[in-house]
Amino acid sequence: MSDNIKYSIVVAVYNRPEEMEELLYSIENQSFRNFELIIVDDGSQMSSREVFQKFNKELNVSYFYIENKGPALARNFGVSKAKGDWIIFFDSDCTIPKNYFHEVEFFLENNKIDFFGGPDMMDKNFTYLQKSINFSMTSFLTTGGIRGSKKSLDKFLPRSFNMGIKKTAFDEVNGFSDIRQYGEDLDLSYKLIFNGNLSDLIPNAKVYHKRRTNLVNFLKQMFKSGKGRRFLDVKYEGVFRIFHLLPSLFFIGIIIGLILLLFDNILADSIQTLYGTYFLIIFFSSSYLNRNPLIGFISVITTFTQFIGYGIGYLVALFHD
Repeated sequence: MSDNIKYSIVVAVYNRPEEMEELLYSIENQSFRNFELIIVDDGSQMSSREVFQKFNKELNVSYFYIENKGPALARNFGVSKAKGDWIIFFDSDCTIPKNYFHEVEFFLENNKIDFFGGPDMMDKNFTYLQKSINFSMTSFLTTGGIRGSKKSLDKFLPRSFNMGIKKTAFDEVNGFSDIRQYGEDLDLSYKLIFNGNLSDLIPNAKVYHKRRTNLVNFLKQMFKSGKGRRFLDVKYEGVFRIFHLLPSLFFIGIIIGLILLLFDNILADSIQTLYGTYFLIIFFSSSYLNRNPLIGFISVITTFTQFIGYGIGYLVALFHD
């Protein structure tokens, strides 16, 4: 590519200037500097232009304000301006450890791949809710467990909060699809795989992912994720896995348990024991990991929210087919 730029970092942002500033500080602190940064402000009312101007002299950064198109098409716009051989996508609510690009460089030198992803991790400064959501989104005890490990239950599918793709591979599949729902990043991963591209996890290419949200927004996010998962299961032949149904079965099990409880059925006790045991495991696991029983308790709530939102979303999409 021109200008000998290896990596083009593309970040789509919507109404999050404070988060963008934190992200740009972390990018400014990278010891590896052979990259450009492209910020696409997706029709925000709270523009990130002033934040961009703070870093304009220190970073090779471009800023574009476009009409609101949603994250998928905003990222496509950013890639259309990119000059690098590789495209790196970060979410605006991430910050990047100083060694990120060195880890990517080392891995790419020793592995022939076309696109990759990296794990998200927790920062000690996260709020209790952020730490609890992080647990629910990354633990193998929850639906998030397949996101960041080579020991996943399925082929590794990078997510756009931390994702790298050869620009040639991205262009061959015409980038992100025009879908305004959660799942556009998985859709891109499937398109790349079905086009013969190889993916892998770079275990040490980690980002801090804050997920600044509340329980209501987290429930809405999980609902959309469940709908998106069903959308992808229908769109791509052979990608459905039985564990995609687990959150829906979790929700159905709760409904059955409540009905049986009304009739004082003995099976209700068994269902209560099963769910109680599972949430005790969640509590103790998160409490141990975070060294805080309060975070363990909140993790029970966020995991319940995750399963219910995702499960209902999948069922809604299933019966709308």
